[in-house]
Amino acid sequence: MRAVSAADAISLAVQRTREFLFRPFSWGTFLKLGLVALITEGLGSNFRSSSSSHGGGGSTSGNGPVIKSLSDISPAWIAEGVAAILLVIVIAAVVFYLVTRLRFAFFHCLVSNTKEIKPGWRLYKEQASRFFWFNIVIGFCFLLALGLIAIPFLAGFWRVFHDMQPGGSPNIGMILALVLPLLPIIFLLIVTGFALDIILRDWMLPHFALEDASAGEAWSSVWGRIKAEKGQFFAYAILRLILPIIASIAVFMILLIPGIVLLGAIAGMELGIHSAFANSTGSASVAGIMLQVFFGLVAFAFFLLASICLGGPLSTGMREYAILFYGGRYEVLGNLLYPPALPEGSMPAGAPAL
Repeated sequence: MRAVSAADAISLAVQRTREFLFRPFSWGTFLKLGLVALITEGLGSNFRSSSSSHGGGGSTSGNGPVIKSLSDISPAWIAEGVAAILLVIVIAAVVFYLVTRLRFAFFHCLVSNTKEIKPGWRLYKEQASRFFWFNIVIGFCFLLALGLIAIPFLAGFWRVFHDMQPGGSPNIGMILALVLPLLPIIFLLIVTGFALDIILRDWMLPHFALEDASAGEAWSSVWGRIKAEKGQFFAYAILRLILPIIASIAVFMILLIPGIVLLGAIAGMELGIHSAFANSTGSASVAGIMLQVFFGLVAFAFFLLASICLGGPLSTGMREYAILFYGGRYEVLGNLLYPPALPEGSMPAGAPAL
């Protein structure tokens, strides 16, 4: 396979996605592959910020327990908190491991042009396990660096609020002096995280899968190719960032009006059912609850179906884009995507002699 530019790989990815998902077309296969693509690829990184809800007044409610000092925290609370954190970590690790295995299986589907998940799931078990632990180490190092960077800023914020007079307000000038230097650091961390994701998933994973390479061998191969074509790899990284954003906006625009109509219809049904069974008791009340649950499940099913039908092809296209771009620079992968033509008169290996 010849090397293609980052821009030219887009049209090739669209073509391969169309052939992979729709030729021939089967609803069951399409939904299965679309769901796998969403789980393993998604539409890019979603940065969500959550804020705590506050009451409308200036004072908080005194219904909950008030902790005035660290000595007010009982050992039982500490033990429960630690246990909860450990449980979340274990569950997250298990889910990430399964997603990693599925990511290798989907890679096998796209490279081998097969629509069965099981072969790749079994074939790359060892490689996926090593890749999983390598990602865990990289993630831990990233979080450790993040923590070390945050220590001076956390200490500064602690001093600002600790020195604040009771009933007073924090010094805005000092807060700004702490926040402004954080902005470029946050931007750098986001760029670093995005770059690590591309390097690991788009460029190192094929070496793990196809050569059973170690982390050092995979990185050495990737780094050599990056140094040889810095401009193309940089252009690919930019497009890899922009394309999912454009795709997400397109999906949002397509689903906006149908989504509003569907949500309005479901909300109207839910409200009507709730009003009709508001004063009911016994079996009638249970029937009302069951109807509300039913229509809620119908709404969720429609949302999931729309997500798979639109997000599945887009997610598949992004993975095709990754393997096509790197396949033109990694011969083992490129030969699997586009097997080289045999010389005239030669026979494939294993063919019976006449």
